[in-house]
Amino acid sequence: MCTRPNRTISREGRGYHFRVTERARKPLSRKLSAIAESATLKVDAKAKALKAQGKPVISYAAGEPDFATPPFIVDAAAEALHDPKNFRYSPAAGLPELRQAIAAKTLRDSGLGVDPAQVVVTNGGKQAVYQAFQAVVNPGDEVLLPAPYWTTYPEAIALADGTPVEVFAGADQDYKVTVEQLEAARTARTTALVFVSPSNPTGSVYTRDETRAIGQWALEHGIWVITDEIYQNLVYDGVQAVSIVEAVPEVADQTILVNGVAKTYAMTGWRLGWMVGPRDAITLAANLQSHLSSNVNNIAQRAAVAALNGPQDEAEGFRQAFDRRRKLIVAELSKIDGMTVPTPGARSTCTRTCGAARPAMGRADADDVARAGRPHPGRGRGGRGAGRGVRPERLPAPVVRAGRRPAARGRAAAAATLRVTDGMPRTGRRAVPERAERGQR
Repeated sequence: MCTRPNRTISREGRGYHFRVTERARKPLSRKLSAIAESATLKVDAKAKALKAQGKPVISYAAGEPDFATPPFIVDAAAEALHDPKNFRYSPAAGLPELRQAIAAKTLRDSGLGVDPAQVVVTNGGKQAVYQAFQAVVNPGDEVLLPAPYWTTYPEAIALADGTPVEVFAGADQDYKVTVEQLEAARTARTTALVFVSPSNPTGSVYTRDETRAIGQWALEHGIWVITDEIYQNLVYDGVQAVSIVEAVPEVADQTILVNGVAKTYAMTGWRLGWMVGPRDAITLAANLQSHLSSNVNNIAQRAAVAALNGPQDEAEGFRQAFDRRRKLIVAELSKIDGMTVPTPGARSTCTRTCGAARPAMGRADADDVARAGRPHPGRGRGGRGAGRGVRPERLPAPVVRAGRRPAARGRAAAAATLRVTDGMPRTGRRAVPERAERGQR
């Protein structure tokens, strides 16, 4: 908070003499002052800055595919650039054809039939998360937040004047909360539940029965469900990510689904997400967006139409590549003495699930980022490692070296290799993530 004492300044010139009184400035917003910067983006920015200096950094920060966006999607965007109608304002809630494509995807992948009017296209999934909480949370409401969790959730809840209530599930539960835990955390002020399957950051996937039980519990108590399905297409070993609205269709009237094209189609920089839900909640979100940002840029929307309606071969190729990397890093990390490495059923890499030597954000400074770098024989697009940013043939060099070192040095090697992360604290010998402390994400 910055305040300045009142002071008087006398000035003369051209026959004039006047006195100017500078008054103390009013304080900045308390709400925004309480919000922490995204730890994921903070560490990613530091890693990229060090890379620009020529330092061999392997970043474990942003969950970003290293593949190029499929050419047919890029071609659709290039074609859209030649159509003048895309240079104009469009509906704040999204282009009609994109909302239709999203409705079709929601039916195809989440088992829920919706009208396009129940869709709002947003600037990435983060805006959808933000607007979902704004639509259903009132001041003082509590939102149950299974932990470990993505660092943005508690901040988005706080921006809606809500209170995040952590419900922790450790490795002994495969990082999945139970109905009994949720019921124990529920109070008269509980308004919503954040349900993420596949999980960010652990990669755990709730079974159909587990999902059904949680959906029925939420339905029974009239609790809103904010379900983030951004990783629903990145599952492995025959695992299926069952949407909560598919497991319990009746809960759809109190559920907002959040999704986007970033992960499945390697389109993180296109900033294209969406939210799907009951008409009354979606209307509130659309009204907010009409003042907040209006329409998402039309070129990205045209590209998203192509992604959702076009061939899925390349997206499937991405998934298979992530699967190969997942298996490789689990195998190599498992060779390190003293480490227990769960195998995630989803997401692009297991490093978040493994959680080896994850620092609290307060310790993840530029030096941490620098120490995380290890030379390897050529970086892929972006130079990201551990299954996320290096080509399959190149990714394991640091991990393989760590895995082959003597057992006495294995844990230290793993700590050096897996240093740069986005919000899980250190966990000692057992490589499992613990509760992310608020303010250190």
